[in-house]
Amino acid sequence: MLQKGLKGIVAAETAICHIDGTEGKLIYRGYEIGELTSRYSFEEIAHLLWFGKLPNDEQLQNLKNELIKNRELPLHIKSILDQLPKDMDLMSVIRTAISSEGVSSYGWKPTVSQAIRLTSLVPTIISYWTRLLDAKHFVEPSPELSHVENYLYMLTGQIPTKAHTLALETYMILTLEHGMNASTFSARVTASTESDMVSAATAAIGTMKGPLHGGAPSAVIELLDEIRKAGSAEQVIRGKLENGEKLMGFGHRVYKTHDPRAVALKAKLLELVGEDEWLDFALEVETTAISLLEEYKPGRSLYTNVEFYAAAIMKAIELDPALFTPTFTASRMVGWTAHILEQAEDNTIYRPQSVYTGKFHDTSTINK
Repeated sequence: MLQKGLKGIVAAETAICHIDGTEGKLIYRGYEIGELTSRYSFEEIAHLLWFGKLPNDEQLQNLKNELIKNRELPLHIKSILDQLPKDMDLMSVIRTAISSEGVSSYGWKPTVSQAIRLTSLVPTIISYWTRLLDAKHFVEPSPELSHVENYLYMLTGQIPTKAHTLALETYMILTLEHGMNASTFSARVTASTESDMVSAATAAIGTMKGPLHGGAPSAVIELLDEIRKAGSAEQVIRGKLENGEKLMGFGHRVYKTHDPRAVALKAKLLELVGEDEWLDFALEVETTAISLLEEYKPGRSLYTNVEFYAAAIMKAIELDPALFTPTFTASRMVGWTAHILEQAEDNTIYRPQSVYTGKFHDTSTINK
């Protein structure tokens, strides 16, 4: 049976993540995502994905220490980054830098230590390159800050506000993992050949780079900017719906009801009301949009998706749109490496079939 894109085809068993699009549920290792974002940090949930359980105090501190220890860029990566063409896109920069880790000290068998190292390196690579392009000095990682807080600090050179840290941390938790998506599948296919973790992670980064997978929510940012300039959410949104335009940031291909990631992110932003004007603005726009969607498209169940709030967070922390997919990559490295580890535990090489659509020629009729 041919199924283009393998849509709906079960290719693996996993205990890492479960997505229920009909019920609007996203589950990491048995925990619903809203429960995790309301109570736990990025580091705690990374531990859950890698080790299969939430950490106790000692385990959490050990993980934090390992993440901090691996933040420093080795000299060979700094040298590579300094010599890359300055017009190279950031996803290609990350891919090249991560691939340079090689396997000389690792061996092919993937380990959690490798997963921690790769996860620690990506934010520093992003920050180093971003400040290099801006002709600013590199901000060395701080051992005093959390994983997400340190990322913002390295990008800006300033300790971020609590509101900005919590908003971005919640978003990064929500993008740690999302089932057998294209980049995760790439990672597992590469790992299934008994290639090393660095190679599998590099394959995933290359897949994430494609605009059909890791594209930035530029259209949502444009919508928010347009509404802010017009001064009326109702006027702008009603106008788009009257013209039959798609309202960006609402509806999702997988989730047929509320996007659980958007629900969890909204809950966190509601805790931060009054802390940042862009976050408050996004909440107001969403209320108006949902009301008008019910009026113009009754029964369609078009709810806010995670990209809507991702765009609001980007505006709030003044994150350049070029940094969206790289930031997505920085968080998804946890999910990719968890899947690589799981693949290695019970490995079978991926070897799907294809349907030949070419011609068959009879060579006996060819003149000799």
